[in-house]
Amino acid sequence: MSGGVGPTLDGVRRIAVLRANALGDLVLAMPALDAIHHAYPEARITLLGLDWHARFLDGRPGPVDDVVALPPITGVSTAESGHAAPESLFDELRARRFDLAVQIHGGGRYSNPFLLGLGARMTAGLRTPDAATLDLWVPYVYYHHETLRYLEVAALVGGFTEDVEPRVAVTPADRAELSRAFGEPPPGLVALHPGASDPRRRWPAKDFAALADRLGRPVVITGVERERDLVEEVAAAMSRPAVLAVDTLTLGGLAALYERCSLVVSNDTGPRHLAAAVGAPTIGIYWCGNLINAGPLTRSRHRPLVSWTQACPVCGTSGLDLTLERCPHDASWVAGVTVDEAAEQAEDLLAQCR
Repeated sequence: MSGGVGPTLDGVRRIAVLRANALGDLVLAMPALDAIHHAYPEARITLLGLDWHARFLDGRPGPVDDVVALPPITGVSTAESGHAAPESLFDELRARRFDLAVQIHGGGRYSNPFLLGLGARMTAGLRTPDAATLDLWVPYVYYHHETLRYLEVAALVGGFTEDVEPRVAVTPADRAELSRAFGEPPPGLVALHPGASDPRRRWPAKDFAALADRLGRPVVITGVERERDLVEEVAAAMSRPAVLAVDTLTLGGLAALYERCSLVVSNDTGPRHLAAAVGAPTIGIYWCGNLINAGPLTRSRHRPLVSWTQACPVCGTSGLDLTLERCPHDASWVAGVTVDEAAEQAEDLLAQCR
């Protein structure tokens, strides 16, 4: 284990980075990937990720040179039990002769043994007390901002950046896709993203609608297919028409859409991170615990609205005690954030765009 910014390692030409999860997880890790790239500008960085990483990052400027899409591996690329890493995968990855393998994927119970199996000359990453030890490691403590957590790992091997807010490049192909799907977005466009993988992180649909009506701007509502009913619920509650963008764009096209927005209002979810990373001002609806781990780090263009609810609104189970299992209720933990609070911040951010 080390502290501060360590020295760069000699002779590093091939780097593997393990980060095989969702959109917001990738975006939050981008500053660490940039820091590693800046420390080793001549090295090739391979992301050990998923199929969607390969599609999204193909041809996109940034620190990642290529992606190895992992098959289902328990605790590494899937939460499902019973999926061991195939030995043929290890053979393939060892053949790449990585000089450095970096784990920015979690506490390491499953991911550290996987990383050690790559045969890299040096390993670095995160570690809980029950995880295998890497050559260089940072203690994994749950309440720690994800971006800063990964920057600490990058610092172990000499990585450093002053730009802590993630950045994602939008490509001409992204913009062309947006143009084919929706034409020219209107000026002053506001995007709403009412979905979230965890229903407890969802602001009520009626509040998204009320905010949109109050702002009086052209509105697009984004979501994936499983959120279609929720998107349509927001649109139906609005007094003005909105454009619905449900599974009509790839992630690249969605990035181009958000790039053209004057404001994006979202729950704590991957699209909010993507919107901020392509330069859109954002309002994020956050539960207090999630704010610690995944909230925006700056406030000039990104305004988190915070719910301080500490227990399940239905049964009272604490959300702050990490030793407790999740209760079965899906009631919103962020419903206490008011439309007035959101409108105040939205109007301030929109005034900056004039």
